[in-house]
Amino acid sequence: MDPAVRRYLADLLGVARDLLGSELVGGYAAGSVALHAYQPGRSDVDVALVCRDALPRPTRQELVTRLRHEALPCPARGLELVVYTRSVAGSGTCEPGFEVELNTGAAMPTRVTLDPAERPAADGRFWYALDRSILHQRGHPLTGPPAAAVFADPSPDDLRTLMVAALRWWLARPAPPGDAPAPGADDAVLNACRALVRLRDGDWLSKTAAGHRVITLGRDPGLVRRCVDARTGGPPPSAAAARAFQQRVLDEITAA
Repeated sequence: MDPAVRRYLADLLGVARDLLGSELVGGYAAGSVALHAYQPGRSDVDVALVCRDALPRPTRQELVTRLRHEALPCPARGLELVVYTRSVAGSGTCEPGFEVELNTGAAMPTRVTLDPAERPAADGRFWYALDRSILHQRGHPLTGPPAAAVFADPSPDDLRTLMVAALRWWLARPAPPGDAPAPGADDAVLNACRALVRLRDGDWLSKTAAGHRVITLGRDPGLVRRCVDARTGGPPPSAAAARAFQQRVLDEITAA
């Protein structure tokens, strides 16, 4: 683990323990840190905290206040923090179900949501169950029981439904016309690769590792290779090329 991230996570857990006390069940790194794909300057730090019971709103607000970048500077692009109760984490539900959502960082727009009903539907409600699925399989425990004992996977049918919703969300995003490189197109393609690999092989991989897996399958290797290279500074593909690949993956998943 990146040393700066390790120190930051220790400080974050210190705040959580101080505020939540015995209510804190565990803390888990997700995302690129858990998937061994963290890139300084590009990656976020994704953390899930699990508490025993629902938190009073003042406690949720205090947690946000003490973990905002202004109070605890994040060494990465930003922190994406989600807090769940133990019952939600272990339910396998498709619903967001969180107690707190906080996005904060020097290079990240701030988002604070203290109730899932406040989350705009247009921003996607599928992220959380997909993240809990990743945590179930690959979550890195910072404190508390193993992630697989705390987080439950959605059912196979629910997982497929969530991935279809995610792909449709990506396809619905505005995209520039023409053949010029489109910022973000590489993320869209590699997220589609992750969905394909998870449903085909059962593995949650980082975006880059999923891209390499799809290349070995011979699935549009030139395009996927370009997206992998874009993670280290290469030009991304055009939006049209990315959307065509995403649509093919969506068609395959829905047909299956």
